[in-house]
Order: sequence, then structure tokens, then C-alpha cells
Amino acid sequence: MIYLDNAATSWPKAPGVAEAMSRFLLEEAGNPGRSGHRLARTAAERVESARRALARLLGVSPPERIVFTLNATDGLNLALKGLLRPGDHVITSSVEHNSVTRPLRALAEQGVQVTKVPCFGDGTVDVDALARAFRSNTRLVVLTHASNVAGTLQPVAEVARLAHAAGALFLVDGAQTVGAVPFRVADLGADLLAFSGHKGLLGPTGTGALYVGPGVDLRPTREGGTGTSSELDVQPSDLPHRLESGTPNTVGIAGLGAALEYLEHRGLEAIRAHEVALVRALREGLREVPGLRLYGPEDPARCAGAVSFTLPGLEPSEVAAILDASFDVAVRPGLHCAPDAHRTLGTFPLGTVRLSVGPFNTLDEVRQVVGYVAQIARSWG
Repeated sequence: MIYLDNAATSWPKAPGVAEAMSRFLLEEAGNPGRSGHRLARTAAERVESARRALARLLGVSPPERIVFTLNATDGLNLALKGLLRPGDHVITSSVEHNSVTRPLRALAEQGVQVTKVPCFGDGTVDVDALARAFRSNTRLVVLTHASNVAGTLQPVAEVARLAHAAGALFLVDGAQTVGAVPFRVADLGADLLAFSGHKGLLGPTGTGALYVGPGVDLRPTREGGTGTSSELDVQPSDLPHRLESGTPNTVGIAGLGAALEYLEHRGLEAIRAHEVALVRALREGLREVPGLRLYGPEDPARCAGAVSFTLPGLEPSEVAAILDASFDVAVRPGLHCAPDAHRTLGTFPLGTVRLSVGPFNTLDEVRQVVGYVAQIARSWG
């Protein structure tokens, strides 16, 4: 199989992930922080080791500002619902994933005011429109770092400066960039950063994290056992315990820790250069297919690893089915849980065919896929 659905979840996982998870279950599967025996201590060290590795990757200090979550969606919900109150105003964009759009819709029904600023045809946010959207009660700006549809990298540092000048906080959805695009949190100017562990970080599903910056006070969205301050009947005030209740996905975090070791060894700069080369080859090759329409920025350096296209006479779902059944190529068609983005790109309601590369794809694979798409255009279009 040629796997080009890494924007949904990476595959294969990093070397060592499966082994680390199996070893944990067989030899180390205590409950971290809940007991004093060896298994519990080892499990706690697996969690804290992964937390420290994420902090190193993102330039975060202290590591306790990294809060483990189930995925990016979980982290975004924690940030949005833990921060916003009725009467607050939040600014977002017209290319967000439903993991932002749906919580904001629910909060709007509770009295939070939401402004969606437009984006240009390539998916880039209109910064001037965003600057005009601030109000006296603007509490937060939330923006994806990169579109999961078109791959468009947003000018997040510029948006952060606007938010902070207006006295607002800035939340970044890093689902498509953490582990795939090298940066430090300080480079983004983010007060909050939500991300998954199973995409660019090459770890297992059911893992993710939320960075909580200094001066950000989030109300817990759930309370319960933390393994600390057990004598209290209120949630502890210190991070990460304030926002981490219940037994974590320790086996998943053990796998994530192994993936982070791989990323540290290979280097994010090398991974980014490799993926930019793959995106360039895809865009250059697909551009030669008669009738095919590409979406997103022309410059691969302005994109994460996703490339979207449509073919005349064929629905995206049909193209994906042919690629799967006839050529053993895995891609994703449709709306990609981001209908606003497709309205912006002009591809609603059918969506696009999305090809999303990862660190284990090769130039030969993407060139083969370009040839398959050209064959589909000739034979089925």
C-alpha cells in the first residue's frame, strides 16, 4: 500500500512505538501516581519522560505546562470551554476544523460572541479583516496553524501580535504541524497550543496535549482523582494536575515517548525538508494532469503536508475509491471535518481528494500516485 492519509493519522508509526507499548503492557502497566510500588513508579516515569520530551520539542518550560489529552480535539475543547464565558468575544477564521467550529457553536448558544473572519482563496487568513474584528470584550483568537484541507500555513506570529496588542489570548490548533514543522511555542506567540500525538508526532491514537502558557487560567472541564492532594475535595490548582483527572492513557503515552525519541534522533528540520520535497513533487506532477484543479498555496514552503485536488466529471469519493481498489493507494476524500474550509475554497459540498504525506513516504511513491491520478483522469474522467 501507498499510504497518503497522514493528515488523518500517521502510518506507519515511528520505529519502537509498538514495542514500547507492548513492553509497557507486559512489564510496566501500573497506575502512575496512584501507588508507591515499582510498577506505579515506572508508569509515572513513562508519563513524565514523555512530558519532558514534548517540552524540549516545543521549547516549553517548565514541562508541567504540557497537559496530556486524548487528542487535539480534546485539548481544543479544554482550552475553549475552560477559558470562555458568556459575554466574551472570540475571533476565529473561515478555514477551521470542526474541533474548533463545533465547540464555538455550542459556546455561542451559551452567550459567547463568535466572529469568523474570511480567508483568501488559498486558505490564508485575511489579517486585515482579523485586525478589524477586535472588540473591547475580545478574550481569545483561535486559529489553525495549518489547514487540514489545503495545507495552508497561517501567519500565526503576526496574528499573535495583534491578539496581544488587543489584550486577548491566542490559541493555536497545531494538529497538522506539531512534529512535522519545526518551531518553538515562543515562535508562534501562542498562549495555548493544542495538538495530537498520532499525526506528526507519529505516536498512537488516543494521545495528545495542550500547552498552557503563563497567565492562562483554565477552568477544569472535569474533576477527579489526580494522585496528588487526595485529602482535598476540590481540584488541585497546580499544573498539570488541575487539568489531568483520572487514569491517563499510559500505554499510549509510553508509545508516544518512543515516537518522540525517534523524532529527536531524525530531526524535525530533516523531516520538514523531506515533506516539502514530497509536496513539491505532488503539486508539480498533478499540475500536468488535464482538467485537474489544485487548491492551496503554490509554494510548498507555505504548506504543511496536505495537497487537495478535484477532477472534472468525478466526485472525490469516486477518485479515492478507484485509487484504493485499483492501485492500493490510501487517501481521503470529502469534507475532512472542515466544511467551512471547503466553503472558502469553493469545494463545498463534495469536498476534495486529499493526499497527505508523512516522513516515511518516498518521492517514488508520490510520482507513482501522480501517474495513477493521470490514468484515472484519462480512463474514468
